[in-house]
This record gives sequence, structure tokens and C-alpha cells, in this order.
Amino acid sequence: MRSRSDADFARAMAGVEPLRPSRRAVMQLARRAPVPVQRIRDEQATLTESLDQPLSAEDSLDSGDELAYVRGGMSRDVLRKLRRGQWVIEDSLDLHGMNRREAAVMVADFLLRCLRRSLRCVRIVHGKGLGSKNREPVLKRKLGGWLNVRDEVVAFCQASTAHGGSGAVLVLLKGRGR
Repeated sequence: MRSRSDADFARAMAGVEPLRPSRRAVMQLARRAPVPVQRIRDEQATLTESLDQPLSAEDSLDSGDELAYVRGGMSRDVLRKLRRGQWVIEDSLDLHGMNRREAAVMVADFLLRCLRRSLRCVRIVHGKGLGSKNREPVLKRKLGGWLNVRDEVVAFCQASTAHGGSGAVLVLLKGRGR
């Protein structure tokens, strides 16, 4: 059974001759799969970073790349517990985009505010130095010196990868009455 539109179409096409078949070959280009360029870059960066990193926390202490400190008279166990994440990070300071002077003032102010609030464990993000002149972590070295001389700092170490890795430091502060 033909519908009305089919009949109308057939009437409109009455007397029309089909075109002769073309003698041209139709080339079918194979479609290439898209290249995940960003994923490849990310994987290469991760591989490079993993190869550059020390094998363990103890190895990194030996290599001299990690900021680590424990106040004299304190057990190294304090540093080990800090490194293993047994302290809850209660506040954080990000130094990205600051010069040395600004960063020094911000660190001092941040530590004082943390002491007033009786915070024990804090994180300071100093960055990896990728934006600096020689792509070196300038603030990382400075931060180690600034923290080393502060009486309220009991210990500090490089943060775990989840908390900033080599671009951040965990700082353990004295508790009340210490």
C-alpha cells in the first residue's frame, strides 16, 4: 500500500532519467584515532618526576633534597610520625607568587596566628620553583632556614604527595605549656 506522498513523489519523478554512474573512484580515507596529547604529556611528566624522586623517606633524607628538621632533644620518632601523616593538618599557607620578603613576613604571621589558635600541625606550600628564573625552588630553601630558627617549630618535613609533595612542608608546632 502506497501512501499519498509516495504517489505524489512518483508523479513528480515521471519522465526523469537517472544519471549515468560516475567512472570516478571514491577514495575512503581511513580515520585516525585522536591522539591524547595531554594524557601523554601527563604520563611523561609523572614518569620523569617518579624517576627523580628518592625511593623512600629515609633515602630522601640522605639525598639532601627534602626539607626535614626535628628540634634538638626531640625524638626522631616525632619526625617519622609527621612524615607518615599521623598528625591532622589544621591550616595551610600558600606562598605561590610571593617574593622572598613577602613570603618571610607571611610565614612569620601565619605561625603566630597558628600558635594563638593552638594549632599543632600546619602545611606551608612553597612551590617547586617551576616559575622561578632557573626553575629552582628558591622559597623552599629559604623556608627551611626560617623554620629552623623559630622556637615554636618542633619539627618539619616534606609533605606527602597527596598534600603537595616536594612543593610543600608539614610543620609541627609546640603545644600549649611546652
